[in-house]
Amino acid sequence: MAGTAQGRFAGKTVVVTGSGKDRGLGQGILQAFADEGAHCVVSDVTIDAAAEAVAAELRERGAEVATIACDVSDAGDCRALVAQAAERFGGVDVFVNNAGIGFKMKPLLEVDTVDEWDQVLAVNLSGAFYCTQAAARQMVEQKRGGRIINIASQAAKTGFPHLPAYVSSKHGMIGLTRASAVELGTHGITVNAICPNHVTTGLGAQQNAYFSKLLGFDNVDAYLASMSAKNPMGRPGLPADTAAACLWLASADAFYVTGEALNVSGGEEMH
Repeated sequence: MAGTAQGRFAGKTVVVTGSGKDRGLGQGILQAFADEGAHCVVSDVTIDAAAEAVAAELRERGAEVATIACDVSDAGDCRALVAQAAERFGGVDVFVNNAGIGFKMKPLLEVDTVDEWDQVLAVNLSGAFYCTQAAARQMVEQKRGGRIINIASQAAKTGFPHLPAYVSSKHGMIGLTRASAVELGTHGITVNAICPNHVTTGLGAQQNAYFSKLLGFDNVDAYLASMSAKNPMGRPGLPADTAAACLWLASADAFYVTGEALNVSGGEEMH
């Protein structure tokens, strides 16, 4: 379905960090908003050929698209991202904190504090804070409310081995979601998190390779079959599952929902 002026988000501007990768969650989220008429901002640490291809595909869907580089671990970059998006499209209505590092897998006792712990927290948690603050300031100035959505993880609620920094950062993201929601509600801004289970994006593929070996599976396909078998819905997550939840949280129907951490896991996570 091509984006049209009649879509639910016609005239709205959606910014998604970490959205410059093919088959990534960020791309899937922007595709859903593009099909509903939104202006889309593709953002990643660099705007390379992959990011430009994501933008081109969104334009084919009928969306107006901007590409803006942003290293979310840099607060100045986050402020510039919001400012440039607002200048390009006249404001920011939905901001999705999707950028994250999840491929640094190592046992707790072997984690390097700088290259693995500090970097993951800087992107996954500090980056979400910097972008939330910048987006919220813009939304407050606009005086028309807004939606901030944090892409957390099943790992925001459950511990997993060999991912101490990732699990900690995603648990922290839920705290950031709740604290932000309390303060921003008076401005008509909702802040919610989505907690997907495993999704085989580019990042997810690296996790598949690592954990299939760690858990003794003969190959990645056997590992994925095991994951599907333990899920009540019979499969791992898809980018479209998370995208659908983003659409709802950004819609008028979800105006009274804020501070929540919504599981999108096929029943794999239930608390």
